[in-house]
Amino acid sequence: MAKSKNTIESRIDYSILLPVLILLLVGLVSIFIATNFDYPKNLVQVMSQQVLWIFLGSVLAFVVMLFNTEFLWKITPWLYIFGLGLMVLPLVFYSPALVASTGAKNWVSIGSVTLFQPSEFMKISYILFLSRIGVWAKQGKEVTDLKDDWLLLFQYVAVTLPVLGLLVLQGDMGTALVFLAILAGIIVVSGISWRIILPVVLAFAAGLALFVMVFITDWGKEALLKMGVQTYQINRISAWLDPFTYADGIAFQQTQGMISIGTGGIYGKGFNHLDLNVPVRESDMIFTVIAEDFGLVGGGLVLLTYLFLIYRMLRVTFRSNNRFYTFISTGFIMMIVFHIFENIGAAVGILPLTGIPLPFISQGGSSLISNLIGVGLVLSMAYQTNLNEENKILLAMSRRMRTSGTSQVKPISKSNSKKNKPSKSVTMATQELGKAKDKVDKATEKMRQTISQNTPSIHQGKRRKGSKRKPTRKH
Repeated sequence: MAKSKNTIESRIDYSILLPVLILLLVGLVSIFIATNFDYPKNLVQVMSQQVLWIFLGSVLAFVVMLFNTEFLWKITPWLYIFGLGLMVLPLVFYSPALVASTGAKNWVSIGSVTLFQPSEFMKISYILFLSRIGVWAKQGKEVTDLKDDWLLLFQYVAVTLPVLGLLVLQGDMGTALVFLAILAGIIVVSGISWRIILPVVLAFAAGLALFVMVFITDWGKEALLKMGVQTYQINRISAWLDPFTYADGIAFQQTQGMISIGTGGIYGKGFNHLDLNVPVRESDMIFTVIAEDFGLVGGGLVLLTYLFLIYRMLRVTFRSNNRFYTFISTGFIMMIVFHIFENIGAAVGILPLTGIPLPFISQGGSSLISNLIGVGLVLSMAYQTNLNEENKILLAMSRRMRTSGTSQVKPISKSNSKKNKPSKSVTMATQELGKAKDKVDKATEKMRQTISQNTPSIHQGKRRKGSKRKPTRKH
């Protein structure tokens, strides 16, 4: 990247944009193939909508990229409250037909028109709010102890419970798992002691194992139903544990997806060649389209593209010295990783179906726009980092210019004033040097203000004067 050019284009991390663009193109091709096979009459409408969502998401990503830390910090609490308000809407405005087919009230519908899925946008607000809490909790503290860690964990849980409560009311447990994955990533990067994290992880694993053991018995299923677990959720887990036993019923989607992937072989059947009927393959099961048409090679290239994107986002995260952005990037990376793992895992049969879309590829506006906004946040971190580095370089250059300019001006002695009298050209050069120094001083002051705005002290954490110690833990 050419850092000498003081332009917006020179500060954009194209190594993040490139894999995103590739995945968007793969998504358009896959949606075209799936829709052309299943709903050929709706092909133009579906493709037009997807292109429109890509355009809207790209515009929002560009706008978000230009946000500075101060602005994000201020609007984060309001975004969280607004997101909670949106998540209430599906409980009131929903489609009975859609609820009957999916078992969840997670889409806002008015009449026969399905508008959007609020939980997708809530993911971004949730990441921002957790990040703000994580930075604020560590602000100005040289020493942290278990009490501080427990307090921080309590705040995280307090923010998470309203979201999970609304998701339970909506019946969308798959999305609830995404929020838990985000929470796990934020907790790790927060520096909370493993004395707290390890028991929580072990308790969660034990609870999950107990759930599976209870689930495989008939009396256990009845108990789960009495506890409020929905029938369709139990059916999904049953289909996952023994798919081919229920291949003609509740496991039809999963078994068809597995067969579709298997028939693709190494190189696939070729563009626009589908033979099997896989329900909802344009969104939840989109990976089956890629694997059937382009085989193991095509699916592997998609996975490599995801890995490269995650690697580049991690690189940007490690480069940044802004803790607020570090938290944000970590949360978004965890969200993307869980989506990829769950969606492809369900398609190949190693995980139960949850209805989670494949990032940047699956059909749908809410998920796509939310993901592109997340990319905009990561690009904003890279943008601000590059901007600060440019300003620091220019500041150092201006200091060197001022130093070299003053050191070359020698005083003129009174005794040899006539002999050492400067020529007219020297006088003009001195005047030009003075004007240049004035311009440099003004530019330097402007750069100092820019740097202070983009790396505010409230997000770096306060440190005692003269102390270079990193925060330590008191046991």
